[in-house]
Amino acid sequence: MTDSFAAFTAGKTDDGFRRGVTQLTLADLPDDDVVVDVEWSSVNYKDHLASTEKGRVARISPIVPGIDLAGTVRSSDAAGIAAGDAVLAHGYDLGVAHHGGYAQVARVPAGWVVPLPEGLTAREAMVVGTAGYTGALSVLALLEHGLTPDAGTVLVTGATGGVGSMAVSMLAGLGFAVAASTGKPDGAPFLRGLGATEVVDRDELTDTSKPLQPVRWAGAVDAVGGSTLAHVLATLAPGAAVAASGNVGGAELPTTVLPFILRGVTLFGIDSAGTAIDRRREVWRRIATDLKPVGLDAMAQVVDLAHVEGALDQIGRGGVTGRYVVQLRG
Repeated sequence: MTDSFAAFTAGKTDDGFRRGVTQLTLADLPDDDVVVDVEWSSVNYKDHLASTEKGRVARISPIVPGIDLAGTVRSSDAAGIAAGDAVLAHGYDLGVAHHGGYAQVARVPAGWVVPLPEGLTAREAMVVGTAGYTGALSVLALLEHGLTPDAGTVLVTGATGGVGSMAVSMLAGLGFAVAASTGKPDGAPFLRGLGATEVVDRDELTDTSKPLQPVRWAGAVDAVGGSTLAHVLATLAPGAAVAASGNVGGAELPTTVLPFILRGVTLFGIDSAGTAIDRRREVWRRIATDLKPVGLDAMAQVVDLAHVEGALDQIGRGGVTGRYVVQLRG
């Protein structure tokens, strides 16, 4: 264990905006309860925004991006968390207003720490990451609403992305018939490998001319927003629900109250960043058991700190199928 360690940072300098690998020390980290030797992180769209000058996400500069991390506790001043514990952390201010996972060492508040549940390795946890956690919250919202496999087909939009692919896998593992929507024709084999029973072109889900359309779906996980979400609402079965977590298709929702008052549909908004820690820990226990996605290895492309910049650019362009994970050690 050393005081100096490698980290990827991004921020303004006297010469302009700079990002890249540098050396930090423990003194550069926030003064929090738990020091973690980080083994794995992941690449998310928010990380891309935090690492760009015009992203308007990072609230400190320079920032160590990385809204996810997993590793082993080096030291702890918190009760119930001890040196040697395998842990993960994500969300809250991590990687935005607090140095995040793109460093070999992190220091985080005890209230952000999730024990790595039995049934998941640190690498698997970061393949899941915030994206998979968001997918799990979405699936749980539908289950808690009363959705069962015999109700019919469940739609997942943005299905080749992190949230969507995880939701497809989780739902299929629970026995649901899953329709996976994507704008990538070459993504169909990937989605069927995750358990999708049907692959739908995203262009089929853009008609918002009528707020009520022929019923098509027993439930939905939406990672797109905008006109796609409006179309999903118009085609849900009476009493069905959609769990929405994305706005890549736009923040406006071009619909009316009719799906809600004439078909009794429910719109669940999914906030994965600020979940209460007890709920977060319980959801991760579910992710390690009945919600564990199949084919985690096949979903992941591994990069190290020296190559994370390319992965950030790629996810910013929207060209990623599955997940990038970042290996910090080994």
